[in-house]
Amino acid sequence: MKKIKRFGKFDLLLDLKKQGVSDIDVLNVIEDVDRSLFIDTNLKEKSNLNVALPIECGQTISQPLIVAYMTQVLEINKRMRVLEIGTGSGYQSCVLSKLSRFVYTIERHSLLQKKAKNLLHNLSINNVFFKHADGGLGWSEQAPFDRIIVTASAPEIPTKLLSQLVDDGIMVIPVGEDNDNQVLKKIIKKGDSFIVKNIMNVRFVPLLEGKVEY
Repeated sequence: MKKIKRFGKFDLLLDLKKQGVSDIDVLNVIEDVDRSLFIDTNLKEKSNLNVALPIECGQTISQPLIVAYMTQVLEINKRMRVLEIGTGSGYQSCVLSKLSRFVYTIERHSLLQKKAKNLLHNLSINNVFFKHADGGLGWSEQAPFDRIIVTASAPEIPTKLLSQLVDDGIMVIPVGEDNDNQVLKKIIKKGDSFIVKNIMNVRFVPLLEGKVEY
């Protein structure tokens, strides 16, 4: 019986480069962060595969390509404060923490929020701040933000999040109600107006209202 070749981090990085991830800082962080820490034990052998994987509460950890590409599109630097909507496993939060000054991350599922908070604490990451809340409302007490990243698909661009961007700030968000018709959008704030660019077709879990106490 032919043995299946193990897909390693080198293969993953090569795949990301082939698919358009060119930012060396983003690639270095993807290389450094161990994705296997953020998934269930029985899925760890798939941690370097360029696929989305299930996590608790019916959510997913995005495929590395999407994490890397969204991070690249954000154009982050070490001086910036970033708002993340949808903490999930904490993997994207961890990636963002390596590239920005502060990350403020919101999760509607208390279980996911607590697990991600404990994991990043154990990794000695101290520039990520957590909130259990409705992500669509943002985090007005900490606004404005230089960058906003939304890791769930909204039926339309949330105006409450746009209002929490600094001038020249960037938000990256998947938009669309149908799984087959979601588009990743890059939104740049220019005074009282916004420049909207379509980046790529994507598939995300929906951005839901409210919060869940489990």
